[in-house]
Amino acid sequence: MKFPKVYLASASPRRRELLTQIGVDFSVLNVSVDESVLAAETPSDYAKRIALAKAQAGWKSIKTDYRPVIGADTAVVLPSQHILGKPENQQQAEAFLRQLSANSHQVLSAVAIVWQQQHWLSLQISEVQFKKLSSAEIDWYLATGEGKDKAGGYAVQGLAAMFIENIKGSYSGVMGLPLFETSQLLQQVNIVNEQ
Repeated sequence: MKFPKVYLASASPRRRELLTQIGVDFSVLNVSVDESVLAAETPSDYAKRIALAKAQAGWKSIKTDYRPVIGADTAVVLPSQHILGKPENQQQAEAFLRQLSANSHQVLSAVAIVWQQQHWLSLQISEVQFKKLSSAEIDWYLATGEGKDKAGGYAVQGLAAMFIENIKGSYSGVMGLPLFETSQLLQQVNIVNEQ
């Protein structure tokens, strides 16, 4: 399958691994966007807005060699619709794990592509069930430092996999980039690009 050569507006090593997995030729753009949640914003609107903002920021940063830019955002959402971002400190990381323990939560993974005056956007929603975590397990996981820069304070592809009873949805989406949706968008861009 042929994909266009793209930019990835993300410093996430997981997103780089996932794009490489499906054979996408890409270069990385480091962008910075305000990821604050707006008042009365739904989690799905939030994830889509941030993914698009990252792609747009990447597009604006290009000086030459204009190629499509991919932006993505992953939000961990409790049943109360509260979004768990990246923990700001150890205490917040512990609070996140206690909230996830013995509960299911949603992981919303949005991907956006910006090219010229157009954009494409998709959202993937997965449900993740955590087992009941003991205080010792929480302390051990916090000590590894694995979840400190991850939405929700855990990494599905890492040690936290031991805590996950099941996933309904997209494993790659929970990791940070839903590959099915990404490949579908890239095919759409390629069709437009070749016209």
